Amino acid sequence: MKLIDRHKQLIACYQKKLGLTDYGLLWVVFFKGVFVALSLERLIVQ
Repeated sequence: MKLIDRHKQLIACYQKKLGLTDYGLLWVVFFKGVFVALSLERLIVQ
């Protein structure tokens, strides 16, 4: 349970630091995932 609590604290810290709501944070994570997926695809395909 300690790892989960630490993760929740980190999320809250980043939200506060960036001034994001839960919804805004979800969009940031979504676009980060798209960027990582496209980058990996680019590396694998070439």
